[in-house]
Amino acid sequence: MEYFKNIIEGLSTTAIGMKITLHHLFGKKVTNQYPDSYHPILSGDMPTNSRNRLFVDMTGCDGCEQCDKACPVNCITIETIKVSPTEVEAPLMNDGKKRKSWVSKHEIDFAKCCFCSLCTEVCPTNAIQMTAEFEYSKFDRENLKYNFSVLTPEQVIEKSRMWTEYQDAKKKEQEEKKKAEAEKKLQDESKQSEPLVVAQELSDEEKVKEREAKRLEAELKKAERLAAKHQESSN
Repeated sequence: MEYFKNIIEGLSTTAIGMKITLHHLFGKKVTNQYPDSYHPILSGDMPTNSRNRLFVDMTGCDGCEQCDKACPVNCITIETIKVSPTEVEAPLMNDGKKRKSWVSKHEIDFAKCCFCSLCTEVCPTNAIQMTAEFEYSKFDRENLKYNFSVLTPEQVIEKSRMWTEYQDAKKKEQEEKKKAEAEKKLQDESKQSEPLVVAQELSDEEKVKEREAKRLEAELKKAERLAAKHQESSN
């Protein structure tokens, strides 16, 4: 009895499944032939708060590395070069502040990015933002690494050279300053020690005079004794 009951239940569930299949087979089609007939971005259906591909506005990026530190998957790599004070071509930031660093590399590996948007929250100048672009599939994972830096390799070399020269000049200036301070200190110590030397020289000269006086006094006494002895022998 149980055997036939299971057969009937199997056939009925199959019939229910086939009914649903036939309904969708001959019903209205809901599949969109993407991207030929439908594009969510061009159609204006992409939500304004959607989390898609990131973009970095380098006019606002100062290389503070806040986005790199906030990234939970370490997909952001930043390299910077300090702006030399002798450089007059450094443009202001997008917020009007003076630029402190050149960003020679701002790379985001979208093969790792989890689109959490934490990097956009911590950026002090809103330089990094989520965009509506989501179609950027590649056959090679290396092609998913995007470097947003606008500096050319030649500019990177030039700005590195300028910063190195500034550091060398500053280091040389500090060494010369320390040397001048050491020489001044040595001169001051020499001036302070000169009176002691003079006093020592005067003391030695007094000792010589004292010894010479004692010698003359001894010779005078000796001469007096000889004279007295000679007088006694004459008498």
